[in-house]
Amino acid sequence: MSANGRHDYRIELRWTGAAGGFRSYEDFDRTHRIAAPGKPSLTTSSDPAFLGVPELWNPEDMLVAALSSCHMLSYLACCARARIEVLDYSDEARGTMVEDGKGGGRFTEVVLEPRVVIADAVRLDHARRLHGTAHRVCFIANSVNFDVIHNPEVVAR
Repeated sequence: MSANGRHDYRIELRWTGAAGGFRSYEDFDRTHRIAAPGKPSLTTSSDPAFLGVPELWNPEDMLVAALSSCHMLSYLACCARARIEVLDYSDEARGTMVEDGKGGGRFTEVVLEPRVVIADAVRLDHARRLHGTAHRVCFIANSVNFDVIHNPEVVAR
């Protein structure tokens, strides 16, 4: 942790589609590269609905992924502190964005569907409750202005 609790993040974004020209909304290449010091870079685009490349990540995908990843990391930390052994964790997250008809829009919700396997069946209730704790401490969920719903399934092996 930093000395004062503050954490700063830096990325570099570069539009890589300039070579294709910039003639009109329909024609410009939306591909861009995102990099951070010491990390692999990502080639991204816009959502295909906004004429992006379907095979590439887009900002909306990354927002849903950030919420899913943050919830998982928060949950695993909560379980580790509670001494609940997690054997497996997966999530099928989905987000809903609604256009406003004026060229913009906003996310209205993201739904997380975590599937968790723990080692001790006696700890199932506690493990289920920890999803609420994880939601309350998730940095990304605390930073958005829409509902982040979690529908966990926790089983023991």
